[in-house]
Amino acid sequence: MSLKDQITDDMKNAMRAKDSERLSTIRLLLAEIKRREVDERIELTDAQVLAVVEKMLKQRKDSITQFESGGRQDLADIEKAELVVLSAYMPAGLSDEEVASEVQAAIAASGAAGPQDMGKVMGILKPKLAGRADMTAVSAQVKKALSGG
Repeated sequence: MSLKDQITDDMKNAMRAKDSERLSTIRLLLAEIKRREVDERIELTDAQVLAVVEKMLKQRKDSITQFESGGRQDLADIEKAELVVLSAYMPAGLSDEEVASEVQAAIAASGAAGPQDMGKVMGILKPKLAGRADMTAVSAQVKKALSGG
């Protein structure tokens, strides 16, 4: 079953359970998926659906930060609830050790010699780790490894 089918099934289950908060979040996700499919005239793959989920998660995290700094805890709580629902569609995250070993393997595979080869290494890592690790942290690890740190 594709990820998109799983999300659609979850929407139907939320409707049956009359779980309105979960239902609204899943509908937002499906609407974003559908928008991308219509805009790009393609059927999204699981990897592309994960990218949509990841983007929505990032938006929620940014919103939570903004709402909390603005003293709007009520709105931050809504965003946190959406974050929990969306997080369920992400694959299990990798540990720091697993990410470090992937970084070392990618550096070896690309033959990277220094910071100028960072693009090559990230090109190998991004498809493998997208959705399973914080790519900002991965990028920092690659930079550190390539600069001899």
